[in-house]
Amino acid sequence: MAISFGSGAMTNSIGDIRESEVIMVIGSNADTSHPTIGLRIHQAVKNGAKLLVVDPRRTAFADEADIWLRSNPGSDVALLNGMARVIIEEELWDKDFVEKRTENFEELEIVTAKYTPEMVEKITGISEEQLRAAARLYASPGKRCAIFYGMGLAHHASGTDNVKSVANLAMLCGKMGVAGGGVNPLRGQNNVQGACDMGALFNTLPGYSGLENDDVFDRYEKMWQVTLPRRKGKAATEVWDAILEDEIHGLYVFGEDPVLADPNAHHAVKALEKLNFMIVQDIFLTETAKMADVVFPAACYAEKDGTFTCTERRVQRVRKAVNPPGEAKPDWQIFKEFSQRMGYAMNYSKPEDVFDEVTQLMPQYGGITYARIEKEGLQWPCPTADHPGTPILHVGKFTQGRGLFIPEEYTAPTEMPDGEYPMILTTIRETPQYNFGSMTRQTPEIENLCPEAFAEINPEDALRIGLVDLDRVEVTSRRGSVRLRVKVTDKSQPGTVAIPYHFAEVPVNNLTLNSLDRLSRSPQYKICSVKVEKVAA
Repeated sequence: MAISFGSGAMTNSIGDIRESEVIMVIGSNADTSHPTIGLRIHQAVKNGAKLLVVDPRRTAFADEADIWLRSNPGSDVALLNGMARVIIEEELWDKDFVEKRTENFEELEIVTAKYTPEMVEKITGISEEQLRAAARLYASPGKRCAIFYGMGLAHHASGTDNVKSVANLAMLCGKMGVAGGGVNPLRGQNNVQGACDMGALFNTLPGYSGLENDDVFDRYEKMWQVTLPRRKGKAATEVWDAILEDEIHGLYVFGEDPVLADPNAHHAVKALEKLNFMIVQDIFLTETAKMADVVFPAACYAEKDGTFTCTERRVQRVRKAVNPPGEAKPDWQIFKEFSQRMGYAMNYSKPEDVFDEVTQLMPQYGGITYARIEKEGLQWPCPTADHPGTPILHVGKFTQGRGLFIPEEYTAPTEMPDGEYPMILTTIRETPQYNFGSMTRQTPEIENLCPEAFAEINPEDALRIGLVDLDRVEVTSRRGSVRLRVKVTDKSQPGTVAIPYHFAEVPVNNLTLNSLDRLSRSPQYKICSVKVEKVAA
């Protein structure tokens, strides 16, 4: 059976970081994206843990690393396959773990055998010496080694291949099911884990039950007294084409701002303009809400009761601190009242009623109650009332049996530099700002820390284009252009420009590519080809 990372949940706990002897960070700058986890990684390194960083960008983690692999953007599968080949060739793999707990190892051997150091260097830019050193450090027999990855690994057209390759490496070296080890994805924003747990995905029911599971469907239909459609929905990234092709005529958007957030955002805006009707439910009048026919004002996290589930699978209470302003209401109450007006009664009187239903329907949450998480959260799976929760997944055995190696071949990013668009654009985060700024940019104290988007550009490229710090440039892709000022810095590789995505006045997702991963349907935010031109101030 396959080891499943479909939920994107950390296999281990955040507190586990103190147990790690080797930490590999790939596709994440946790200092800006997940500062509390980033702080714990820095603390572990100060206490003696070795740090391996894979990142095209020079970050504080890269400067602190024992080994920093400045790989070419989009080359992760080749790099990870190359590390696996070295580990097998040098017999550093955990033979006992692989024999007893995994299957399909022979296929991993066959696929990775072709990823010689010479081939890997051509794709990744990483030398044989660095590749072997990184492989040896991560394999470290007998040591607790953890992998942390973020959107820099997942937001590619090959995102699921990247994640499978990380899982292959962890199983190959027997780093699963132990404190201080595991594969630990860092989710994109708060409660993404909880939203996915509740079924906010296009191809699963709540709790990650497959659509072919009739028993689960029967249970839901009996409780809800409805007949459910037993087919996949539309991935969020596929909605825009469905609107333009007349499959979808109305849209209900909540907690999302696709006008700024979606790749090739002009495409999303074109679809929104075609809709017959759109409702937006949000705490502020976002760029998307400005296009809506109806706006439902929602309460923010401090204005309502409920639960969040964080990236380590910990279900935690959220308590109302203040009343919501004006006509704003908690999301659950808006859904309830809207549903009732459409003829379907949702008989909830408080958030705990909703959570009680969750625990009846989802085995992972079965033993969690408001009373049990009054003071401290519990980590799922927690199937029974006397279960203590699960700080570490896959201890002793994988949930579904043996872990399945699924080796993948490297495929080049969908769009790469050429004569017309000679540079790579990647999107980044700044520590003070959050997502698309609808909350943080409302607060002057936060805004003052980071009030403007800058394009980071390497000194070599600045010299070639004729740029100095704070010059104004136009960055153009095949889909659009933005104007902003530059920072000349060696944080970015030659040939790469990095731009934060928090700023509505610099809508960087007008440039990005809506090429989708074949399985997750996640977009390729992290790589597209652009040209950078100096413009008058």
